[in-house]
Amino acid sequence: MSQHHPTPAQVCPNCDGFPAVRVSLGGRDRTGALRTITAHCPACHGIGLRRPAVAHQQVNA
Repeated sequence: MSQHHPTPAQVCPNCDGFPAVRVSLGGRDRTGALRTITAHCPACHGIGLRRPAVAHQQVNA
């Protein structure tokens, strides 16, 4: 008997599934923690998956 497996989600080709990264700004703050910012993948907007194509609807006038 065959098993049903869900279709795996397609990984974003631009970030390879790593949609958000921490980038060090250099130096430390007063508490001693590194100053960092979070950068998100511009293609998938931080999701890590390829966005499905949007179906365009035709408008009948």
